[in-house]
Amino acid sequence: MPLTDQAAESSYHTPVMLARVLEILDPKPGKIVVDATLGGGGHSIELVRRLLPGGRLVGIDQDTDAIHAAGARLAEYGDAVSLAHSRFDQIAAVLDGFGIDKIDGALFDLGVSSYQLDTPLRGFSFKDPDAPLDMRMNPESTGSTAADLVNTLSERELATLIREYSDERWALRIAKYAVARREKQPIATAGDLVEIVHAAIPVAARPPDTHAATRTFQALRIAVNEELTILGHALESAIDRLSKGGVLTVLSYHSSEDRIVKQIFARLSGRGETGMYGERPPATLELVTRKPEAPDPEEVRNNPRSRSAKLRAARRL
Repeated sequence: MPLTDQAAESSYHTPVMLARVLEILDPKPGKIVVDATLGGGGHSIELVRRLLPGGRLVGIDQDTDAIHAAGARLAEYGDAVSLAHSRFDQIAAVLDGFGIDKIDGALFDLGVSSYQLDTPLRGFSFKDPDAPLDMRMNPESTGSTAADLVNTLSERELATLIREYSDERWALRIAKYAVARREKQPIATAGDLVEIVHAAIPVAARPPDTHAATRTFQALRIAVNEELTILGHALESAIDRLSKGGVLTVLSYHSSEDRIVKQIFARLSGRGETGMYGERPPATLELVTRKPEAPDPEEVRNNPRSRSAKLRAARRL
């Protein structure tokens, strides 16, 4: 069900590092900017205001709720806004569909939205124990849910998934307990998974400042949505569409995401590893940020979900 206008204003998170994002992307009248992770439109509404007159904001999101929410917030800007229900690795096809060849900037704000975390039926959070263990960012997709993964993967496959996507040191034990639990009854809800994690991790070993199941939920979400699998292709597709001087800005919240961004930026700016014979490909980017930037302490206090954010940006040569 589409969100009401009021819900569109309140359900999605405060845009992270907004002032710095605007400074780097430098949206001006007549330019074309892509928000590849639209969410509720928090970044987009500030971008499109600066793109007028004559500019255009293209918003992409695979979550239909996000499209409805952002659509409500951005409706007043009419034809200056074009929204697409799609995964961000399809950015080239989206731009082709809108008849756009080159863009002046693109923003990727990775991870899960506050709305997704706070909506029990989506299954992203452990806050509601009765929530179905879904975690698909596109609820209309036919892909595997988190429940499918924890009920079908082998113990080794599940342990590897949890460890690689979250650095969870108890991954093997969690997988072992999950397999034992599903032999008795399917793992169907967020509460089922929390019980497994709590049984697997000794009380004394649980983190003092976060929920013990945070890493396991994160790992399953990343796997369900193929977040790391598609990220590299999505970033390179966006870079291919940047006009000279166009800027790509990425906000990541997980070390594996940031690593992918860092490696692509390094390689395309001529700072990556050399080839077999010491050659480097011609640089197509210059780094705007030499190292990842973080939100300032005041923003973290006001918006705790920004605390793990890392911002990187690069400009097309």
